[in-house]
Amino acid sequence: MTAGKLEDIGGGQWRLRFTRDLAHPQDKVWRAITEPDHMQAWFPQHVSGDWVVGGPLTFSSPEQRGPDFTGEVLAYQPQSLVEFRWGTDVIRLELAGRPGGCTLTLLDTFSELGKAARDAAGWHECLDRLTDDLDKGEMSFTPGQRWAEVHPRYVEEFGPEAAAIGPPAGY
Repeated sequence: MTAGKLEDIGGGQWRLRFTRDLAHPQDKVWRAITEPDHMQAWFPQHVSGDWVVGGPLTFSSPEQRGPDFTGEVLAYQPQSLVEFRWGTDVIRLELAGRPGGCTLTLLDTFSELGKAARDAAGWHECLDRLTDDLDKGEMSFTPGQRWAEVHPRYVEEFGPEAAAIGPPAGY
């Protein structure tokens, strides 16, 4: 399990950084992080829209955990980079090839420090789900289980000011 890091990037902005070395070809991981059918295995919502810079995206929850909302594609370079607005956050996924697979970096930029521990635990679970899907085609844990396991560690590491907002509904 590779933990995420919290970065103060100034101007009231914060960023969560996760880096995972994956034992899969870059093109396979690219499909997993950009194609809606593959994203269902790991991303917290269903994504509708085209990966075109400036293009609108719609995020919906199959479990109806919240209302649908929109976003926008901010950057797109096939096989290496996709960045989009997801509500008030900006999510950036970068891929870099390496011998034996590729490295995925997920960056989540936001302005509300109080949700950092909650969201870090969420992205941690999402990336573990992605890894499980790529490695085995199925999850090795139940939804929410990994979040519950790692959240206390993020609260401790980031501090109480980064844990002012509790778990998402259903966790």
